[in-house]
Amino acid sequence: MSNWQSKRVAVLYGGNSSEREVSLNSGKAVFDALKRLNYDAHLVDTKTNAIGQLASLQPDVAFIVLHGPGGEDGRIQALLEAMEIPYTGSDVAASAIAMDKLKCKMIWRGLNLPTADYQLINESSQFEDLVASLGLPFFVKPACEGSSIGVSKVICPESFQAALLDAGRFKGGMLAEAFMSGREFTVPILGAKAYPSISMIPSKEFYDYESKYLRDDTSYLIPSGLSDDNEIHIQRLAKTAFEAIGCSGWGRVDFIESADGELNLLELNTVPGMTNHSLVPMSLASVGVGFDSVVEQILNLVESTQ
Repeated sequence: MSNWQSKRVAVLYGGNSSEREVSLNSGKAVFDALKRLNYDAHLVDTKTNAIGQLASLQPDVAFIVLHGPGGEDGRIQALLEAMEIPYTGSDVAASAIAMDKLKCKMIWRGLNLPTADYQLINESSQFEDLVASLGLPFFVKPACEGSSIGVSKVICPESFQAALLDAGRFKGGMLAEAFMSGREFTVPILGAKAYPSISMIPSKEFYDYESKYLRDDTSYLIPSGLSDDNEIHIQRLAKTAFEAIGCSGWGRVDFIESADGELNLLELNTVPGMTNHSLVPMSLASVGVGFDSVVEQILNLVESTQ
């Protein structure tokens, strides 16, 4: 029997971030799975009065399905700890670090883990300086957003200025990252195990928000096309990167391949999507683990991670 089968489960979803629509879809999918499994599940949209809703509901455990700032950055985790409500996924500190691409890269670089060259930038950064250090093209990204929101490929001074304006709309700073021309991969983590990698092949120039959530012509390869040795390597590297940030429970680690075939860390997701386009359930389904089972396993990890 599940640890939480007879308990009240709050499914936290929605929120105020730019990923709200994805979270609404993910949360509803998780809620429906819990209902199919006969859990006492309740949807809580944290957009307004999250404290009041949780105080009224008095859940025994929270299943966090909030994406982006406010849900993956440690703030909702801190609130739940203050209210003494156990929750799924990583703790306050790991969530905050994982949400910040710059801090993740600094830690990974400090441990000699492979990741693309990068620079912290601001509105005063010079195009010529970045070309000299990163080459051309390069990417400009908000440091603390997910789902490729605010990410732009820079190919000229004009596109650099447009990229600064786009990424500068978001809090948390910006970074420029060297372009890599190889394939993109992702590896889910559930409990102590890494699962099969997936290769994402967008029909657009790169794997952006539209490719992830809105288009039906993005291709996903499982097996991903890596050799057996490289599949072992990418799963080990994903676990190492996940643990280096202090993460626990579940998550997803994203990679990109360099021109010479080296696998480089891109970013870490502590609350990955759980929609019909989502990669964690897709990977686990390839080894016979259905969606409802994934949801239940995530929930049952709560006692072992807190």
